[in-house]
Amino acid sequence: MSDTHSDAPLLRTPLYDLHVSLGAKMVPFAGYEMPVQYPAGIIKEHTHTRTQAGLFDVSHMGQVFLVGPEAAAALETLVPVDIIDLPQGMQRYALFTNETGGVMDDLMVANFGDRLFVVVNAACKAQDIAHMQKHLSGRCKVEVLEDRALLALQGPAAATVLARLAPEVGKMVFMNSITVNLLGVPCYVSRSGYTGEDGYEISVPADKAEALARELLSHPEVAPIGLGARDSLRLEAGLCLYGHDLDVNTSPVESSLLWALSKPRRADGARAGGYPGADMVLGHIANGVSRKRVGLRPNARVPVREGAEIVDASGRKVGIVTSGGFGPTLEAPVAMGYVETALAKIGTQLSAIVRGKPVPVEVASTPFVPQRYYRG
Repeated sequence: MSDTHSDAPLLRTPLYDLHVSLGAKMVPFAGYEMPVQYPAGIIKEHTHTRTQAGLFDVSHMGQVFLVGPEAAAALETLVPVDIIDLPQGMQRYALFTNETGGVMDDLMVANFGDRLFVVVNAACKAQDIAHMQKHLSGRCKVEVLEDRALLALQGPAAATVLARLAPEVGKMVFMNSITVNLLGVPCYVSRSGYTGEDGYEISVPADKAEALARELLSHPEVAPIGLGARDSLRLEAGLCLYGHDLDVNTSPVESSLLWALSKPRRADGARAGGYPGADMVLGHIANGVSRKRVGLRPNARVPVREGAEIVDASGRKVGIVTSGGFGPTLEAPVAMGYVETALAKIGTQLSAIVRGKPVPVEVASTPFVPQRYYRG
């Protein structure tokens, strides 16, 4: 995710004072002052989330209601995803595409019955809201939720902790979305997240966010987690970061997100195409692509970072690393990137150029760490 213009004053989430009081190191991210880590440090925060429960502030994300009987049909004109048949109380991963089939952003869409609840990335928030207002306003109300914060409670103890506040969350399964009272306040809760672990995302009124965060942090299983560990957790889980692994010049098929392109919206589906760049995306599904996103395991202790060139045995450039770092759970470096499709097979041996020297890397399946979503 790229930062917004550096000359604009940085925004603060409703939890800014709490982060500072907890000793967070604050950094600019997507136009906000955000906690990159707390005194425990990134490795401990990462491990705590994998073994107990971590609390993340993701209030910089954009939250929008699409209200009205035509909301689902309208949203389908912008995404290659089945929204019309999304069951009430369920959430689905979606992608905004552009006219050339590239990815403008990835997002979450939940069906609350009389409305859709949409969560978009922070760095793309203004663009995405303008995109929806321009293309959907004639068919449904686009209501931007300015006064809400967003918390993520992630890890194997998340369900135990949140069920102490609202027992009904324990019955939810992966991608369920419901309205729940937490500390007497209506919150929109989905059983989902960005770590590969079981957990929840909680939309809470901004003026109640700090009280809820403090309540969750008062449970012995819960620790505050910053953006540093959020990145290492999602990388181990093989999850894309917009602006790095996904961008406007890369189609969902190249991005290895074919699973996210709903069958009813494909060439032989009931509602084929009908979104920006559909011809390009459907062409990629039918005819294949020249490059693909893959997992990469460096066969050395050296982390291979974003921007490193990937070369074959002869030294020919065959791809680029888009995300990379150290995987604390694996105690080894991990990366993702794009390579020529002919080289995308698991086990293919390549090299990444780090400080002018080749580091051996192997094409590997993702996720690097097994996902532990709760499916009942």
